[in-house]
Amino acid sequence: MAANKPWGGRFSQATDQVVETFTSSIEGDRNIAVDDVEGSIAHARMLAECGIISEEDGEQMVLGLQKIRVELEDGSFPWDARLEDVHMNVERRLAALIGDATAGRLHTARSRNDQVALDVRLFLRRRLGEITELLARLERALLDQARQHVDTLMPGYTHLQRGQPVRLAHHLLAYREMFARDRGRVRDALSRCSASPLGSGALAGTPHPVNRARVAALLGLNGVTPNSMDAVADRDHLLEVMSASAISMVHLSRLAEELVLFSTAEFGFIEIADAFTTGSSMMPQKKNPDVAELVRGKTGRVIGDLVALLVTLKALPMTYNRDLQEDKPPLYDSLATWSACLEVTARMIPAITFKKERLRQALDQGFVTATELADHLVTRGVPFRDAHGVVGRIVAHCVAEQKVLADLSLAELRRFHPQFGDDALEWIEVERAVERRQVPGGPAKARVLEALALAEAELKEPVHE
Repeated sequence: MAANKPWGGRFSQATDQVVETFTSSIEGDRNIAVDDVEGSIAHARMLAECGIISEEDGEQMVLGLQKIRVELEDGSFPWDARLEDVHMNVERRLAALIGDATAGRLHTARSRNDQVALDVRLFLRRRLGEITELLARLERALLDQARQHVDTLMPGYTHLQRGQPVRLAHHLLAYREMFARDRGRVRDALSRCSASPLGSGALAGTPHPVNRARVAALLGLNGVTPNSMDAVADRDHLLEVMSASAISMVHLSRLAEELVLFSTAEFGFIEIADAFTTGSSMMPQKKNPDVAELVRGKTGRVIGDLVALLVTLKALPMTYNRDLQEDKPPLYDSLATWSACLEVTARMIPAITFKKERLRQALDQGFVTATELADHLVTRGVPFRDAHGVVGRIVAHCVAEQKVLADLSLAELRRFHPQFGDDALEWIEVERAVERRQVPGGPAKARVLEALALAEAELKEPVHE
């Protein structure tokens, strides 16, 4: 057998050293090492229970693997870069602990194809649990800020132009909705990571009398994959997770963009604490929102990870192809980047001070209650399209005269249309305008408090896969 080929019975030549390096997945495999051991422990127990190996061999395997798990967790595991992947590193270490003959039986009735497919599912289940909690932490941070600003009013924007007045809490709750949907996507993805592919072999199963359901039960999975060929070729669950990651990063980026904008002197809506900003190497007055900018910038990287895997998969024939070794680097990068951005954003949100007076002042410009005047006319029988035109002419008049709507008298309003009622001027008061929007999902105080209560209750509910 070629000296450096662990599966080398077929070969007479050792692998070229450049090829060894080129094909190695050791660095990335560290991410799934613990999961590989967990899967192997369940596999060893099942083999012994089914009589495929002896109970004594099964017990030695489990004890050896448990020792390896401890080594992986405390950092003492002796990785060997000459072995091409995590599977061979674990098996060689197991052989050193319990002997070659016993360790060599561990791979009975499985292939690296179904083994790595299981490892990644276990890894995703573990990592997605952590990410779910990070998302919940971010949502709680937004809810805490929203609670403090139920009575703080600000302009709502479309096209980055002032549109209508809203509560700052309502604005923050909009982002909370985005991250709540992200948690929902994670739950959906988890449900499709919870079937065990072990027993599918290289592609056509195994002739040994294995109990696939037993392995799934030992690992806390919900069942087994129904088709052996699909089981080793499938990477849909990776795509789902990375799609959820990319979508969530877009949400983070949109939030980060507003933090960057709102912290400028031009807006002046917020102050980000020094701990989450940096200075300039040249301009001593600068306080840069670098954390928010980096979150925005890293979004492109996560989107690129998703595209990379889609392109890798798009032309692969059944079943396993070595191209699939390239599925994990973008997965690991995507999840690591997403996690880091969630954590830093969740820590940054409480460190933001909203400038209430500046937010309120911004409502005095931009004619944010112009729509209220049109709606007032509608309540008095004027068709909305006609009312829209009337108020448009009023705004044009104010622009020409350098006035705001509050500068106008009732008599001036009636020169544009006789149907303006005695209470017309009340309709352009910002507080009344916001409170008038009692529609479910709207910014009226009662609706915002209701939304806060529902969101807080939902975050207290236990997470189920």
